Amino acid sequence: MSSLLTTLGLRPNPLGFTPNLAPYHVIAQFFFAFVFLSARSLKNSYKIDHNISPREDLTKYGEKYVQDGKLTRKQLNLLKRNEAAHANSMEHFPVFVGSVLFATVSAVKPEVINGVCLAYGVARLVYAAAYLLVDRDVRLSYVRSLSWWAGSLAIAAGDSDLAPLN
Repeated sequence: MSSLLTTLGLRPNPLGFTPNLAPYHVIAQFFFAFVFLSARSLKNSYKIDHNISPREDLTKYGEKYVQDGKLTRKQLNLLKRNEAAHANSMEHFPVFVGSVLFATVSAVKPEVINGVCLAYGVARLVYAAAYLLVDRDVRLSYVRSLSWWAGSLAIAAGDSDLAPLN
């Protein structure tokens, strides 16, 4: 267990040094927000992607595709939730990057930064999964809201720990 915590940057390595893994977390969150959650892949798989005006695909063609039988209502709703999750992740990414930069420049301990980045990443994964997969159960949909707040509070808590390195 100790080696896992060391690998994650939550404990010092055998040399007593803990690297700041924030750059790797930032890169991972960039790909998660801008690539993995991109609506383009899912829209392409349903053949509803129009490169001329991709932001209008669902509003302009979505209902027509449902009426023509090219999409089911459930598929259209998934596409809409995917676009919303993608937009939210792109909007939240600068907040994450700013917090990580602020904490790093303010000399927050690497263990704290790494832990906050890890907590944020897990919260965003849960957020995306809840957004994409929960389509009926209202109570279960609150997992999305709770995970959004968990990610936001994690980065706020990390920035509040401005104790300089020893």
